[in-house]
Amino acid sequence: MTGSSLSQLARNLRNNATPQEKKLWFRFLRNFPLPIHRQFVIENTIVDFYCHQAKLAIEIDGSQHLALKETELDGNRSAKLHELGIEVMRFTNTDIDLYFESTCVLIVEKVEEKIGRPVVWS
Repeated sequence: MTGSSLSQLARNLRNNATPQEKKLWFRFLRNFPLPIHRQFVIENTIVDFYCHQAKLAIEIDGSQHLALKETELDGNRSAKLHELGIEVMRFTNTDIDLYFESTCVLIVEKVEEKIGRPVVWS
């Protein structure tokens, strides 16, 4: 896929976010103290959310990601991002639906670990 077609796909994904992506974005990540990008293109991959300062990608996986082929593709994508120095956190739709606050805490803790200091909320 070319860069422009990936950018268009990312735009479409932002406009057609899943309920769980919308919940995480509008209730938490949109107002995060560090900039977070939605449906962000990194080389030939689009990640659901990306914090450049922490070099952290956050993925929200629906049930289709449980299929063997998808699990393998996700592993390959994560390995490629890891080669670029980017860590990937994966959460399921169920994590967002049932364990939202805990999921948010895990994200804050990982960002703080990656940037080496507390995240300061204003």
